[in-house]
Amino acid sequence: MKRFFVFLGLVPFLFSCTSSVESYEFEGEYDTIARVEPLSWWTDMHCPLTLMFYGEDLADAQVEVCKKMPDGKWNMATKGIVIKGQHNAESKNYLFVDVEAKEAGEYRFVLQKDGKRAISDYVINERREGSRERESFTSADVIYLIMSDRFVDGDTTNNSTPDTKEKADKNNVHGRWGGDIQGIINSLDHIVELGATAIWPTPMLGDDEAAWSYHGYACSDYYHIDPRYGDNAQYCQLVQEAHKKGIKMLMDMVPNHCGSEHWWIKDLPYHDWINQFDEFTNTPNVFSANYDTNASEYDRLMSNRGWFDKPMPDMNLENKDLLKYFQQWAIWWIEYADLDGLRVDTYPYIERLPGAEWLKAIREEYPNINIVGECWTRPASAVAYWQSGAKNYDGFDSNLPTVMDFPVEEAIRQALENDGWGWGNGLTRVYDAVAMDYLYADVNKLLLFVGNHDVDRFADVVKDKDPRRVKLGNVMIATMRGIPQIFAGDEYGMVSSDMSLGHSTLRRPLPQEADLTAEEKDMFAFQSKLFNFRKNEPIIHFGKTMHFFARDNTYSYFRYTDEGAVFVFLNASNDERVIPVSHYAEILNKYQTAGTDIISGNQYDLAQNDIRIAPLSSIVLKLGKK
Repeated sequence: MKRFFVFLGLVPFLFSCTSSVESYEFEGEYDTIARVEPLSWWTDMHCPLTLMFYGEDLADAQVEVCKKMPDGKWNMATKGIVIKGQHNAESKNYLFVDVEAKEAGEYRFVLQKDGKRAISDYVINERREGSRERESFTSADVIYLIMSDRFVDGDTTNNSTPDTKEKADKNNVHGRWGGDIQGIINSLDHIVELGATAIWPTPMLGDDEAAWSYHGYACSDYYHIDPRYGDNAQYCQLVQEAHKKGIKMLMDMVPNHCGSEHWWIKDLPYHDWINQFDEFTNTPNVFSANYDTNASEYDRLMSNRGWFDKPMPDMNLENKDLLKYFQQWAIWWIEYADLDGLRVDTYPYIERLPGAEWLKAIREEYPNINIVGECWTRPASAVAYWQSGAKNYDGFDSNLPTVMDFPVEEAIRQALENDGWGWGNGLTRVYDAVAMDYLYADVNKLLLFVGNHDVDRFADVVKDKDPRRVKLGNVMIATMRGIPQIFAGDEYGMVSSDMSLGHSTLRRPLPQEADLTAEEKDMFAFQSKLFNFRKNEPIIHFGKTMHFFARDNTYSYFRYTDEGAVFVFLNASNDERVIPVSHYAEILNKYQTAGTDIISGNQYDLAQNDIRIAPLSSIVLKLGKK
């Protein structure tokens, strides 16, 4: 006999009753062969709910629902959930059911077809008070990026599990090493000490590829934490523990592609659930085709529909059921885990208009939510196109509030990878990059960084791996406009173990305190002072910028408000420099001229004309208003 049961943690039972009977007992044998997603829902949600049932031969099944009453009996006449409609997919094993959740409680969905009946338990919860109005990360925050598998192994018992293919092997540079949720929980005090106020872990959802699964970007289950990190309950515990320490939590989401081991790949709901070709077809990574008035339709389609990599099937968000699935998925995790924001991987690879619809639904549910997207492109005009509020010629609005500032990241790296000789080199590159700020809808919603998990370690690329140059880069991201992001390990000036083997060797575990060198301790002390100063300085968070050009490989700028200013001077040359105080008259006449360098504690007065700055060093002065 064919069976078409659905599953959500609680076990479904066969029963005998008629829909006209309001109270009855369930009895009989049972079997479960499938699932329902989302896993649960809440009352008072803005987003309409469509449940995706999966099991054997579900197409055209009749769906009813009953509610568990206080006396333990089931009431078929409930009005707590109203079924608004249903439709089939191309695969007969899926059924999409539109429901309205009016009352919290325990429910059972009853599916009947061809004389067979099955049920699935489901929970509707009361929505957390103030959930819709939750605040998010802003330019007052500093984000700490963690490569989840490589960060800290807090629980060695989950490094390998029976139900996952790839086992831990710390001798395999491209394999799993055992970083987990417990390791992040154990490190929260370290993150606080550094001055970071938000955490962005790389994806921790199921990724069951047989190899190279440690990065987490090939999802095999959108609703469950990979058991090698922990489980859903422990993930929620991480968020709660972080909140207790004043740390916000972002989730890294990947709507562009799933993994080849995702459960639905063997039985897709629709042929166009993923973008399919006669043979493997890579995306050409031509993001400009999205806004290029000269672009061919072929290039536009291939940019969005080509696969990121062979083990990563490209999702087609133009399929309306998939788009709705992903909208609910993001909202579910925010509500379930009490998240503070999202990071979106490979954002411009997504079908452009459906991608904007995906984000629109999230922001309508959470009007204050911030979402940062990886728009890895240049120049600044190309990045600015993807930020919500951009005055684009075609009227397109991505609904993506924050974009990653790759142009400034590149400029800082190039400025410090050599001595800066030649026209337009050195810190002139940074000046020119910041000069493009007029292109952005909101410069306070730029994610500012000098390193992450996908580029060479910052300390690897600066000339001679010089810690002084590393410090200069961090001064810039700590004091410029936008939202700074630190890659775990960079607070120590970490370098890769072997750059010839690729980025797996830069994704190293966080050093233990007992193993730190004197140089690493000095780097952490420097960055801790720097980012803790920033943490409590609203002028840096929300102030305007005025910067000053020079061709001697120095760069200076003021961050300022009506209440005061922060003056920053950077000398990336190999020679002592004199601060050109006379150049700053137009802004200095509004503020006091004397201040204390936040790192060295030295006193400086910008009323003097002979302030000398050592090679490869900086000063950061807080100036009060007159």
